[in-house]
Amino acid sequence: MAGGIVFGTLLAMGRLANLGPFSRVATAYVNLMRSIPLVMVILWFFLVIPLITGRPVGAERSALITFTAFEAAYYSEIMRAGIQSVSRGQVMAGQALGMTYWQSMGLVILPQAFRNMLPILLTQTIILFQDTSLVYAIGAKDLLKAAEIAGKNHNRPMEMYVFAAVIYFILCFTLSTMVKSLQRKIAIVR
Repeated sequence: MAGGIVFGTLLAMGRLANLGPFSRVATAYVNLMRSIPLVMVILWFFLVIPLITGRPVGAERSALITFTAFEAAYYSEIMRAGIQSVSRGQVMAGQALGMTYWQSMGLVILPQAFRNMLPILLTQTIILFQDTSLVYAIGAKDLLKAAEIAGKNHNRPMEMYVFAAVIYFILCFTLSTMVKSLQRKIAIVR
């Protein structure tokens, strides 16, 4: 999540800054990543990178890199929408004070945009948590893999899968409820 937000923020700011080739590369990256299913990206990275480098990446490292790269595209779109939700007058005010684009973004625009983006960023993080079960495809250890191992060890696979589903539900439902509450608290009355 943290890596995706940092990388996504840079992608969003680059797309909005009209920096020529960087803007086009960032746009192409975001569109490509949002057009491919996450499980395919996980499998491609896990299987293709070792062929290119000649060294295995490992399931956990592969999952971490893949999730960061994939989620950056989604966080980028959230950031871009949040930045664009801030009044254009705020950008002009920063320029009137002699700030550069990057100073204006860091000191004026992003703090205001963050308030608008926070509920959606948290919702995307919940989706990311749910997507972690996809690392099962490459053998990485997660809640689902732990449930499978415990089910095999105790000869109770069905109960362990149901237990994992209940844990996913409780965590996601609780977090979703908290996001809704936060959204009501920080909503700007217009």
